[in-house]
Amino acid sequence: MLEENQTITIKGTKDGLTLVIDDRGPFEDVIDELTDKFSEYSPKKDEPVVPVTVKLGNRYINDRQKQQLRELIGNENCFKIEFFDSNVIHRDEALTWKEDSDVKVINRIVRSGQILENVGDLLLIGDVNPGGKVITSGNVFVMGNLLGIAHAGANGDRDAVIAASYMKPSQLRIADYISRAPDYESEGVYMECGFVDEKQDKIVIDRLQVLSHKRKDISGFERRMLNG
Repeated sequence: MLEENQTITIKGTKDGLTLVIDDRGPFEDVIDELTDKFSEYSPKKDEPVVPVTVKLGNRYINDRQKQQLRELIGNENCFKIEFFDSNVIHRDEALTWKEDSDVKVINRIVRSGQILENVGDLLLIGDVNPGGKVITSGNVFVMGNLLGIAHAGANGDRDAVIAASYMKPSQLRIADYISRAPDYESEGVYMECGFVDEKQDKIVIDRLQVLSHKRKDISGFERRMLNG
């Protein structure tokens, strides 16, 4: 419980320091109270930097206010804000998150010389012909023949996967990993997926069903699709 007129609670954890900021008062009061609290602190010489998590509850703060907190807490102190934890995000951030997490369904054939680009997960109902290419920041699911190039996790997501009804690609890419045609059976494989195996440090091919174990955060929609 916060005492009357107290907007900030400071908690020490094994991972550093947590500042719990009451979301009801004005931001100016938060700054004033933090200034008072940290003015009493005098760091010792060579004291290690302590990571700080700021819990904001239902309070939204903009980039300028975040920078103000970073400077106030880190200025001549041995503290550094590592993370802002808030229940509220800006509308633009919410739209970006929705775009990144949505599964976009496209019904078409990607022919030789064509490139299909997408943000988030892609469900392609159709084929990727030799010479065709699909690129997405999320997962790639091809309900058809994957004979061309598929690039999942294009923004660096190594947990992205590529799945196809019939897998005989000329090239698979996941984040910065590349696997070329010689890695696959000459006749191709049915209902398989490709993903990055960290132990082998390469893209491997396995049955679709393994994804529920290898990628536990896969969505309910994708689980139903993969498992029939």
